[in-house]
Amino acid sequence: METYTALRQFADSWGLLAMTLFFAGVILFTLRPGSKSHADDAAQIPLKED
Repeated sequence: METYTALRQFADSWGLLAMTLFFAGVILFTLRPGSKSHADDAAQIPLKED
């Protein structure tokens, strides 16, 4: 029973930190300079006819 409590406390503290850092990383990756051209190219993929 103590193992469950320890794992839950670990997930509550470090898990939240990990998810927050991941979220911030995704936002920074998306808004980085020069990403607009890559995003525009990716947006046109379904519309391209080969």
